[in-house]
Amino acid sequence: MKIGLIGAGKMGIGLANNMIRHGHDVVVLTRASQRAEELQLGGLKAVTDTGAFIQQLDPSKIIWMMVPAGDAVDDTIDLLLPHLKSGDVVIDGGNSHFEDSVSRSEFLAARGIDYLDVGTSGGTEGALNGACLMVGGPREAFMRLEPLFSDLAVEGGYGYFGRSGAGHYVKMVHNGIEYAMMQAISEGFELLRKSEYGFDLEKIAKVYDRGSIVEGFLMGTTARALRSTEEIESLLPVVKSSGEGLWTVEEALRLRVPVETIALSLFKRYATQSQGFGAKLLSRMRYEFGGHEARKEE
Repeated sequence: MKIGLIGAGKMGIGLANNMIRHGHDVVVLTRASQRAEELQLGGLKAVTDTGAFIQQLDPSKIIWMMVPAGDAVDDTIDLLLPHLKSGDVVIDGGNSHFEDSVSRSEFLAARGIDYLDVGTSGGTEGALNGACLMVGGPREAFMRLEPLFSDLAVEGGYGYFGRSGAGHYVKMVHNGIEYAMMQAISEGFELLRKSEYGFDLEKIAKVYDRGSIVEGFLMGTTARALRSTEEIESLLPVVKSSGEGLWTVEEALRLRVPVETIALSLFKRYATQSQGFGAKLLSRMRYEFGGHEARKEE
């Protein structure tokens, strides 16, 4: 297949190289000329002009977007719209809100254009060597592109989940679960680190990742991260939230489903980002009522 890919970040380029390895013809659109030159030096077709990008695709175009959720997706659709026609397929492989995907699908369907929301997991390694893909949208469009999804995914690692928005809904909940799992791992290793045994944390993570109930991608990532505890110590204790955890909790509230663990993991991330005046006030309050030490910033 000929695929047009928009989004020259690590995930997008990993997918592009994955496509090429499976025999697909890929052209990348990026607005930065320097980035286009870098990609060309790496053996990819890359252009900065939308017209040139469109010209290199089949009459029935397949365009895969890997851009940040929100305005960037709508801006990209607006950029493409004059060049799209009935029968074309636009794929959103980013982490868009599922309701946005429904609206975009309806907007494009009125013009005869199919829109597939494809939740993509597996990180940069998965994008390059075998991702996990969660697809929503028109079934006919999915069936037409199923060979592509099969090529890009690990064995058994893709599925069609229903009408527009379903793919991003499944990915949203996936990321909510991920929040909770990461929080549990971080808390467990904090406990191990503070024990009196002087544990080798990297060794523990490697053992956990070989046949235990908690083995898996995240534990393998933990083992790699623990190669240098000194580097970890140098980091600020701030963990950002990219949105999917919040959306998961909001949807749970709408459906009245208790997701206490996911919600707590989201709030823990928020807590790392708000250690400002409130935390300082808390410290001062403890000093006022109990004489507890209140350390000043150095």
